[in-house]
Amino acid sequence: MSEDIKKTISELHIYEKKLLKELEANREATPADIAANTGMDIKSVMSAAGSLASKDIIEVHKDVQKTYSLTADGLEYAEHGLPERKILEVLAEKKEIPMKDLADEAGIDKKETGIALGWLRQKNWAQIDKGVINITDIGKEFSDKVGVDEKVLDYLKANADGVKLFTDDLREGFKKLTGRKNILNIKKETSHSFTILPKGEEILKIGFEIKEQATQLTHEQLKDGEWKSLEYRPYDINAEAPVIFAGKKHPLRIIIDEIREIFLNMGFSEDNGEFVESAFWNFDSLFQPQDHAAREMQDTFYLKNPLTCDLPDMDLVKLTAETHETGADTGSIGWQYDWDYDIARQAVLRTHTTGISTKHLFEHEPPIKMFSVGRVFRRETFDYKHLPEFHQVEGLVCDEGISYQNLLGTLKEFYKKLGFEVRFRPAYFPYTYLSTETEIYLEEKESWIELGGAGMFRPEVLKPLGINQPALAFGLGIERLAMIRYDVEDIRMLYKSDIKWLREVPTVNGVEL
Repeated sequence: MSEDIKKTISELHIYEKKLLKELEANREATPADIAANTGMDIKSVMSAAGSLASKDIIEVHKDVQKTYSLTADGLEYAEHGLPERKILEVLAEKKEIPMKDLADEAGIDKKETGIALGWLRQKNWAQIDKGVINITDIGKEFSDKVGVDEKVLDYLKANADGVKLFTDDLREGFKKLTGRKNILNIKKETSHSFTILPKGEEILKIGFEIKEQATQLTHEQLKDGEWKSLEYRPYDINAEAPVIFAGKKHPLRIIIDEIREIFLNMGFSEDNGEFVESAFWNFDSLFQPQDHAAREMQDTFYLKNPLTCDLPDMDLVKLTAETHETGADTGSIGWQYDWDYDIARQAVLRTHTTGISTKHLFEHEPPIKMFSVGRVFRRETFDYKHLPEFHQVEGLVCDEGISYQNLLGTLKEFYKKLGFEVRFRPAYFPYTYLSTETEIYLEEKESWIELGGAGMFRPEVLKPLGINQPALAFGLGIERLAMIRYDVEDIRMLYKSDIKWLREVPTVNGVEL
């Protein structure tokens, strides 16, 4: 006897041994037979069978028998005809029926007309032309001919106790009926049978004794010494333990918290802003002209309730309007158009978090080190890299002596803490100058990927806010970072409730939590 077989026999549960003995005596024994002969319940029999099957000792066969019968609606159709049949009977006589008269002419419920028309077209019994239903040549042929699905209805009506199988001539009609709702009742009966595998045959040949074995001790057994005389069931200490999936943060939340901690450790304070914002703070305060393409309906969610938002301090508003129109005292000539107060009042779902930065500059005195993390909204078409709702993170520094060099140094430090090597290339943004885009290096792909934008706020942004010191700002999309971090090709995966991915995705430095 091999050590493996000996070990397997010693670890068999008493229920497994009883089931094997019953199969040895009667190879055709059913679960019910085994339960009756051993005193086990069916649940215990099937549990033991599953355990034996997992050890390749027996094979469990499952057979599902379906019995088909008519529902109350099905019986009604069998006795009085399908709705399309009732329409066909009228068409055979009148040749055509106006759509508006269909229910009355055919004597069917108005709720059935849509279904009936669908099946008339599918069976090619009729066609619809300018609101009139006309009979077809095939419809004329079937006006005195029974359809295959109708034959099945008659067959099921004659066999009220149910039918398990259909003959070949009825099979097509049965398929048609299964495509309709509330016509067929389907009753499933599941049975199981067992086959002893070679490993099981070897175990039976060697033999084993059926007797109770202790798996756990009670207080009484320990107290009265009974535990000394008990036989204990062996345990496999090398058996794999079940995988436990502990609760953990969502991958996006982990990255957001990581970014927040980086900013806080760098001495930044946090501002959150509002989802609903005025066009003034979302666009005008950033020196975006009121006819800018980004403001159009295809890019921005404009609200009906509230339709407008209050404008801030009127001195700020007037100076912003003058800056847009002529440049005011910023050294710019502005956009050379008539600025509209009503456009600035429009209520929008914020399209970026940069508006938080301008509002923060207006409400606080430098020196300022602020960041924000939040959702933004744009009218994007769903695809593998775009969503209408996503997250942005924004950083802002304002103080005397702040320069473009400080911007690059801050970006290097920020991305270094995220674990990336960075480089910069020139870029254009309407509200910053100088401007740059940050690229990170992905070693596994041996390529540089653009991840965020940054720049020094223009005087046209700062002057109306009453800020005379330079200010730098930078931001990035968190979903884009998450796709890189978790090697996701489709941004929608970050929002799907894919429990397998959520359980397996690495969350901290490649280690699953």
